[in-house]
Amino acid sequence: MEPFFKYHGLGNDFVVLDRRSSGADIDAERSRRLCDRHFGIGADGVLVILPEPGAAGRMVVHNADGSTAEMCGNGLRCVVKHLAERDAERPASLTVATGAGPLRCELEWQGAAVERVTVAMGPARLEAPILPRGGPFVGERLDGLLATAVSMGNPHLVLLDTPPAEAARLGPGLERHRLYPERTNVEFVKARAEGGLEVTVWERGVGITLACGTGACAAVAAFALAGRCAYDAWVPVQLPGGVLEIKVARGLSQVWLRGPAALVFEGRLP
Repeated sequence: MEPFFKYHGLGNDFVVLDRRSSGADIDAERSRRLCDRHFGIGADGVLVILPEPGAAGRMVVHNADGSTAEMCGNGLRCVVKHLAERDAERPASLTVATGAGPLRCELEWQGAAVERVTVAMGPARLEAPILPRGGPFVGERLDGLLATAVSMGNPHLVLLDTPPAEAARLGPGLERHRLYPERTNVEFVKARAEGGLEVTVWERGVGITLACGTGACAAVAAFALAGRCAYDAWVPVQLPGGVLEIKVARGLSQVWLRGPAALVFEGRLP
């Protein structure tokens, strides 16, 4: 029987399978069964940890619908917590390989537990879709909605003036918009009076989740480009499950994500 571990990052929950010994990934049907909240364990996704030379491991992200994703910020913090707490040396940092490249993570310990992880997420890229005239999709109209397209290793469509309350109504159609043949994540954002942003994310292959790390990064990057958010400063992002902190370098050369991860329970798969 195979051990599994249930983690969450601000309510964005995952089944973690540590397969560094076998090196065997799972298929789409296995992911759907494990994520089923009635007949399985229940989760937004499955994170499989595989061996990777020169890194603590490789994270493969399987969504609840069986599709795969290049990156997941909340999932990465869960994987880092899992790896670090099983390392007798209690490392101060780890590098994990992802579909968006190797990412370095800084750890904050409280006793024997990792309480918070800061991830250097890499650059925010202005790609997919590219406008017919050749420029990036920044502050453009998409079906009447003001939007900016940002890649954090996975695609995001950030809506600048469409509030979070519209996520359930507009998310399904925008995920599958004709400009995104591989589908996209969609961020519904509004500025908070007390500072920072409020964000609800319609995740590709999942739907509305309580938190999305790459979505929070994309939202801050898009708002910084629009002059509505500061560069080179930690910006609090209120998601339905809690607060992440995001910092975007001027020029979008690097984005940092800071937040917690928690172990919920562990068990064994029949």
